[in-house]
Amino acid sequence: MVATSFSAMAAGGAVGITSKLMSVDVNHNGQTVQIIRNQDNSNTIIDAFAKTSRPCPVFCIQPMVFAPGVETLGELEIIDHIVRMQNGENILVVDSRTPDWVERGTIPGAVNVPFTKLSASKGATTEIIMQVMIDQFGVKLVGDADDFTVDEAIVAGTVSEVFDYSDAKTLALFCNGMWCGQSPASMATLLKYGYPAEKIKWFRGGMQTWEILGFSTVKP
Repeated sequence: MVATSFSAMAAGGAVGITSKLMSVDVNHNGQTVQIIRNQDNSNTIIDAFAKTSRPCPVFCIQPMVFAPGVETLGELEIIDHIVRMQNGENILVVDSRTPDWVERGTIPGAVNVPFTKLSASKGATTEIIMQVMIDQFGVKLVGDADDFTVDEAIVAGTVSEVFDYSDAKTLALFCNGMWCGQSPASMATLLKYGYPAEKIKWFRGGMQTWEILGFSTVKP
């Protein structure tokens, strides 16, 4: 990670991340990408995030706190999690949106894990959810637990007996913003499966506030 200060920028009209930080370089799919705000002082938000009144339901405003123990992050905190992830900490910044939304642009450094792979209502089976948790989130199974054992443990409230979360990644999830239910759907499943709440972080503002603040995005 490389941080660029204002001393490296031309004076006048600069749009920093903070008063002392101009940009951050991160790795995204093997390429160095700069997280920086749009330097055009007359720039406006893109049409995809300009709507103010999407119908509720489905696009209802999410609470500030999703669940007890789940920390809500702002823009500076999500950047910090990206930097820490790039520096080798056991963190994964997760774009929970479907691929069609990711194609419009995502946060540099984020990994796309669509909520549809973690949501039973969208067709995700216990086996699929377990595979995501094991392959991408660092969760381990206890003994020879299989999907049937997991289903029984969920009903019985004994998921701690079938999953080992000691080396699981701290997840920082986001979707399209405070009106989007995609990352909340993923978090609800993770909590149901016993994922420790303290290892789940939520960037509630998501792409809505990321775009409002003019931050750079990347496309697949």
